[in-house]
Amino acid sequence: MPCDVHVDNDFRQLIQRFYELQTERVEAYRLFDEGHHAYLKSGPHYDFIQYRQLVHEITKAFNGINKELIQMKDRLREVYDRSDLSEHLEKMQEMEKEKLELTARLQIAKQNSQDHPNQEDYKEEVQILKHK
Repeated sequence: MPCDVHVDNDFRQLIQRFYELQTERVEAYRLFDEGHHAYLKSGPHYDFIQYRQLVHEITKAFNGINKELIQMKDRLREVYDRSDLSEHLEKMQEMEKEKLELTARLQIAKQNSQDHPNQEDYKEEVQILKHK
């Protein structure tokens, strides 16, 4: 019986860590968004060096989160025989990758819209990307 209690506790800790990682990811997105907003405010002579540093830090944070989630996904499948949860985590990771790509495209579109205020195509692209 003590083994089952230990397994249950370990499983709970794993799930708790998952939620903590998701909170970290939300915070990283918030910082990324705030940093991009500050970057846009520095235009038309953008402070690219500072923004590049932010992108580096955010990338490092996302990579750390993703690495831990991959290990978690493997543990769910191999240790707990929960391939259903492992697959769910994998799908979620794919969606997060798409979200990050969309976020980057949106940031570029916002800068293009700001740099070329008379070109409606850029404004339309921002609106389209916001709704994806």
